[in-house]
Amino acid sequence: MENIFKNPKELVDSLKNERYVIGERLSVALYLALAKGKPLFLEGEAGVGKTEIAKTLASILKTPLIRLQCYEGLDISQSSYEWNYGKQLISIQSTNNKNIDLFSEDFLIERPLLKALRQRPSERAVLLIDELDRADEAFEAYLLEFLSDWQITIPEIGTIKTEEPPIVVITSNRTREVHDALKRRCYYSWVDYPDKDTELEILKHRVPQTGPTLQTELVNFVQYLREEELYKSPGIAETIDWAEALVELNCVALDPQTIDSTIGVLLKYQDDIAKIQGSEASRILNDVKISVVTQKEN
Repeated sequence: MENIFKNPKELVDSLKNERYVIGERLSVALYLALAKGKPLFLEGEAGVGKTEIAKTLASILKTPLIRLQCYEGLDISQSSYEWNYGKQLISIQSTNNKNIDLFSEDFLIERPLLKALRQRPSERAVLLIDELDRADEAFEAYLLEFLSDWQITIPEIGTIKTEEPPIVVITSNRTREVHDALKRRCYYSWVDYPDKDTELEILKHRVPQTGPTLQTELVNFVQYLREEELYKSPGIAETIDWAEALVELNCVALDPQTIDSTIGVLLKYQDDIAKIQGSEASRILNDVKISVVTQKEN
C-alpha cells in the first residue's frame, strides 16, 4: 500500500493546515495506520477531537467521508446492507418473468460499511465508525470479518471483498469496554485532554479572532476546571465553543460576571455549573490571572 504521507511530520503539518493540532504519539499512530492499512481505534473522553480526526483527514485527502454513527440496536441492515423490499415487490407485480432473481445486485441497498468497501481505489474513503461503545457487543462481533479481511459476506450473493481497504477510524468514549478481539485488529491510541500549550495553539488556529489576553486566560481557566471534581470536564470542543461565544460578546478578558453568564457553553451538567458558578469561578479566575502575570514575568 502506497504511503499517503512521507513521514509523521508531513502528516502533522497537513493536519495543522486544516486547523487540526495533533500530538506526537497520536500522529505516529495515525501515520502507521495509514501506512499499513490498519484501522485506528481511538479512545478518550467526549469532546477531545476523536471524530474530528476522520473529518480532517477526509478533507486533506479530498476523499469521501463515510460515517457510521453507532447506537444501541445497530444491526446489519443499518450498517452494511439491506434488500429493497419495495422494489422487489414492484418487480414481482410488474413482470411476467417468474425467474427474476430478487436477491441480486439490482435490489441491494448499500449502507456505510458496504459503501466504503466498494469505493473505487481512486476514491478510497475515510470510514468513521463513531462511538462504537454505544453499539451492542453483537455488532462488534460482526465487525471482526470486515476489519480482518476487508470483506462482507451476503448469504444471497456471496462474499464481497476489496484489495484496497478504506481508511478506518473507530472512536469510543469508553462508556463500556470494547472487546480485545476487535482492538487486536487495530492500532490503538488514547486521546487525552490537550496540555496548556497545545490547547492554546488549537485555539489560535480554530478561533483566531480571540485576542492574546483572552486566549491565555480562557485556556488557563479550562485547564484549572479539569482539575476540579466535575461530572464532565470540558473538552477541547467546549473550549472552542466558549471562545466563539466570548468573541460574539466582544469579550477581551475574562471577568466573573461573563463567566457566570456563559458557563453553560462550557459545562453541560447543572451540578457542575452550580459547583463552579459564583465564588468558585471567581477564585479560579483569580488564580488564572495570577498565573498569567507570573508567566509574563518569567
